[in-house]
Amino acid sequence: MTPDPCSLSPQISNELIRLCSREIHLDRIFDGYITSSRQVLLILSGNLSFLNWLTIVPSIACFDDASLSFLFSFKDGSAKHQVSKLQRMSPGERPTRSCGSYIRQTLHISLGLLIAYLSVPVVLNLVSARQVMNASFNPLRIVNTYGAFGSVTKERTEVIIQGTSSPDPNDPTALWEEYEFNCKPGNLTRRPCVITPYHYRLDWLMWFAAFQTYEQNEWVIHLAGKLLANDPAATSLLAFNPFQEKEPPRWIRGEHFRYKFSRIWGKHSSEGKWWIRKRMAPYFPPVNLEGLKKYFQSRSWPLPSSPSKH
Repeated sequence: MTPDPCSLSPQISNELIRLCSREIHLDRIFDGYITSSRQVLLILSGNLSFLNWLTIVPSIACFDDASLSFLFSFKDGSAKHQVSKLQRMSPGERPTRSCGSYIRQTLHISLGLLIAYLSVPVVLNLVSARQVMNASFNPLRIVNTYGAFGSVTKERTEVIIQGTSSPDPNDPTALWEEYEFNCKPGNLTRRPCVITPYHYRLDWLMWFAAFQTYEQNEWVIHLAGKLLANDPAATSLLAFNPFQEKEPPRWIRGEHFRYKFSRIWGKHSSEGKWWIRKRMAPYFPPVNLEGLKKYFQSRSWPLPSSPSKH
């Protein structure tokens, strides 16, 4: 008797899968708990947790039906109820599979083999000493490498924005007051915050700006102009505005500092300081609204106006 070509390939593949998984319970290893639990740990750390929330979404597909059954209704006629009836049927009672279902299964297996083949250079890149981030290795671009960060810096540098009401920014007696952001390091006595699940984008951008110069991050000067006018939209993104309900500052400047944690039981820690910082250099020079007029006009930015005096 000639075997049915529509059923031969699935039978062979099913037998191979059964033999491979007889001793190794793949459903217990890759059922989603590994991926999701790791992401939960990262979320608890509060470090860029929005990426981890997004990663949990595809890991849901790793769970089997039994693990997620509590999410669905078991009423008569529901999909869960119909599937349950099929599972309780004996092999002889179940509906005969159509040729189309075998074709679909064959396509799924073929796609899996294709992805496995295309993943070979990706895996080799993963274990390479010269790993390439965010790259494609074939014209189809089905399997690629992705990484939020290819490397991690060993030092924490921060841009601290300061304002003064002094008419002369070069006066040694000028009092410079610091603006505080919601989460990024600033005040030495403020405990590091946990960011989850909300993401403070301005704080994040300020962190990246500290790696470069203000010429490469012109938006920092735009922010300084907004702060010179006590712009409500800009100050609402900050945790503390030293000129709140006061006249706006006459000058704004940016200072570049290197931050590191204070030692437990050390001198700075005993003083209530979480951070130790050292000034590196000016980040951008003192600026005022009058001096920024041409800078804003050349970039077609509307010049912020100071609030009217009462």
